[in-house]
Amino acid sequence: MVSLRKQNGYQALSKPGRLQELHTEIYRQLQLLIPDQIAHYDSFQSQVHGSPLLRMDILERHPYTHFMRLTYQFTKEDSLEIAPDAHIRVYNDAHLAEATSFDQVQGFNRQAPAKVHERSSMATSGPLNGSRNGQLPQASWFQPFQVLKSSWQRNQALDKWLSYLLHQGHSLTSMRPATEKISGKQAKPVKEPSRST
Repeated sequence: MVSLRKQNGYQALSKPGRLQELHTEIYRQLQLLIPDQIAHYDSFQSQVHGSPLLRMDILERHPYTHFMRLTYQFTKEDSLEIAPDAHIRVYNDAHLAEATSFDQVQGFNRQAPAKVHERSSMATSGPLNGSRNGQLPQASWFQPFQVLKSSWQRNQALDKWLSYLLHQGHSLTSMRPATEKISGKQAKPVKEPSRST
């Protein structure tokens, strides 16, 4: 069982199923925002009193999943700014949704972070795939811990923001098709797998 402990005031995961429960709640909240026209349009916007313009783009469509982007769009002087920049993978068949990133800097980083430490290369070989005295090297648990903690924080932030959006009045009825994609960063195109002949 994976167990994360409190660190620096961070209330961490105590049960493995809590992250999946969070993904289920995010999916539930998104269903209150995603309009039926999602099959026909790629960009949407919602404007409610007292809130910045909410923008949503569908970046990728697959039979059972969607990849989308959700952000506020602000007009400052002569430029448009976006924040926060949430990239969300929606699993329609499993009724789950997860934040793959939740800020402007890491907008397109959809993979696990690079190795934090190179301890695995420093571990001495032992009888169990690089272990000593039957114990796994420290790097074998450290990296999954960081990935899980990062995922928990991203998804918890998205969950709170979605609750706030719904509280503000954004809904299925306020979300309308937009004429253009979100200004600012654009998604990198999906690379087609190369076929060797």
